[in-house]
Amino acid sequence: MIPNAFGIVSRIITKMSKLHQIQSYFKFLKRSTNQHGVHSPFVFDLVTKCFYDTKKHQAYTKIKGYRKQLLNSTLAIKVTDLGSGGQFFKTNIRNVSKMAQVAGSNFKEAKLLFRLSQYFQFNSVLELGTSLGIATQAIHLGNPKANITTIEGCPNISEHTRQQFDDFNIKNTEIITSNFNTILPELNSNKYDLVYFDGNHQKEATLSYFESLLPTTHNDTIFIFDDIYWSKAMTEAWGTIKEHPKVTVTIDTYHFGFVFFRKEQAKAHFTIRF
Repeated sequence: MIPNAFGIVSRIITKMSKLHQIQSYFKFLKRSTNQHGVHSPFVFDLVTKCFYDTKKHQAYTKIKGYRKQLLNSTLAIKVTDLGSGGQFFKTNIRNVSKMAQVAGSNFKEAKLLFRLSQYFQFNSVLELGTSLGIATQAIHLGNPKANITTIEGCPNISEHTRQQFDDFNIKNTEIITSNFNTILPELNSNKYDLVYFDGNHQKEATLSYFESLLPTTHNDTIFIFDDIYWSKAMTEAWGTIKEHPKVTVTIDTYHFGFVFFRKEQAKAHFTIRF
């Protein structure tokens, strides 16, 4: 009875999360704007020169090739899921192709991460949640000289992604296999230009990681939170982060939440379609 009850509860939570995502998206469309609704020169430049950059960058071919190899994979991996990936999977034996399809960054998102990395020229990057490395590769391509530390909780996924990085010649990138709670105290004395949160979409965990990594910020650091409308609780976490006294500017693109700590900026929140 217990496993059946657990399954029922899990399905209910999944349906509630999907309903929240749909409702949130329509609300997002109503309040969102494009560059014409932006009065901050910093954000206006970011939106027009990066978000809305329509150039066909050569790196897009590499991003597509990386994703294609994963999507065509016939490998299955036994996964230790420390986050919330169970919304998509009913078993811990998961096909790499399915993981790439539903749990990794899609092509549009990966292209934006590339453009952001190229635009800001991040030198030091921390990623929470390596998964199959789709986002990691995109950030790397934006600035191949950047030092990227990416954390993955599942040893089997880490091993697979290390091989993937070797196959695609992704340098200056270190995968740490660890629980976030264990490793973050060892990293919060560093300074990062970008911290990308994509490993646990639960409210308490997200806020804990945010607070833990605040000491790693400098004036130009950017925090990016993935799936801010994953669930009602995750959206509540995003609301709490926006109001933090150290946060000056945020940008909500529905899928991503961008956080800036620029002291010269007046506190403002933007909702941008891209």
